Amino acid sequence: MAKETNTTSIGFEDKIWQAADVLRGNLNAAEYEGVVLGLIFLKYISDRFEAKFQELQDDEYADPEDIDEYTAENIFFVPQGARWSVISAAAHTPEIGNVIDEALKLIEQNNDRLKGILPKNFARPELDKRRLGEVVDLFTNIQMHDAGEERDLLGRTYEYCLQKFASMEGKNAGEFYTPSCIVRTIVEILQPYEGRIYDPACGSGGMFVQSAKFIARHQKSVDKISIFGQEANPSTWKMCHMNLAIRT
Repeated sequence: MAKETNTTSIGFEDKIWQAADVLRGNLNAAEYEGVVLGLIFLKYISDRFEAKFQELQDDEYADPEDIDEYTAENIFFVPQGARWSVISAAAHTPEIGNVIDEALKLIEQNNDRLKGILPKNFARPELDKRRLGEVVDLFTNIQMHDAGEERDLLGRTYEYCLQKFASMEGKNAGEFYTPSCIVRTIVEILQPYEGRIYDPACGSGGMFVQSAKFIARHQKSVDKISIFGQEANPSTWKMCHMNLAIRT
């Protein structure tokens, strides 16, 4: 009998969760979810930027500091002061929170799609900077590689961490997370090949993510759909934007 595999938990994500969970000592789940998910987002867009940056450096006719080179391929531009190398170098300094906050501000200033969305509260006093530095080290050492259809490892980890935060927060987690198995079932019933996809309580954007995956599995084009969502919780609304951004 074939054994079912949970594709949202294959070891990689679990290791990240266990290491990032060091923050639980002085923050509850509702507080440090923004720290962990914010760092996942920051590292993901930094890695995508760095890959394109290296490609442009090898092209004598290209300018690796030209923002248009990145936006043309739907890659977020990361200015020099916000690059992961700067964050990593400050990991074990008391200023690490300020460094991350400034990096996120710079990224918002250079990417209109992200303005007002990114969490910028890493410098708050109650966040242990030594533990924050340990989490930064963790993300610095992540080795990116292709894994078939699941190439965005951090996108997958983002989904996994949402699930873990939901289980920790109990019934209140329904405000920002619906189990992916339920969302997948709804999407399979709706069969969103084209047209508008509307979610009146979109939470972290799981309906939109699963719809895109459904379309890819059936070898259709996502260009034929448009998405519309509403969310009452401002923090969850920002989480939704980040969740969708790392999957574009």
